[in-house]
Amino acid sequence: MPTPALRDLGVVFAGGMLGVGARFAIETAWPAHLGGWPWATFVINVTGSFALGFLYAFLGRRGPNVGARRLVRLGLGTGVIGGYTTYSTFAVETARLVEGGAAGIGIGYAVLSVVLGVAAAGLGAWIVPRRRGKPA
Repeated sequence: MPTPALRDLGVVFAGGMLGVGARFAIETAWPAHLGGWPWATFVINVTGSFALGFLYAFLGRRGPNVGARRLVRLGLGTGVIGGYTTYSTFAVETARLVEGGAAGIGIGYAVLSVVLGVAAAGLGAWIVPRRRGKPA
C-alpha cells in the first residue's frame, strides 16, 4: 500500500498525463501562426479556468478537502486541468507577438486571456448549485 504522499503524487501524475495529452492534441490540430492570435492556447486556458472554477466550487460546497474529494481535486484539478492549461506557453506566445512586431495583438492577447480566464473561473464557480444545509 503506497503512502498517502505517493498515492497523491500518482493521482496527480496520471491526471497530468491526460491533461498534457489533451493540450498537445489541441495545439497540434490548431497551431499558432507567426504574428497571429494563438487560438489554441487561448481556448485551452479559458476553458481550463472555467473547469477549475467549477471543480473547486463543486468540491468545496460538498465538504472539506479530505478523502475522495481530495483525490478528485488532485487528480482532476492539479493533474488534468493543471496539465491541460499552460501559463508558460501563454507567456512565451505573448512575448513572441510583442517582440515580433505584433505588439497590439500580443497585448490584447495577454489582457483578454487574463480577463476572460478570471471571468471563466468565476462563471464556473457561480454555476455550481448551492446546497441547502451542511455539506456532506
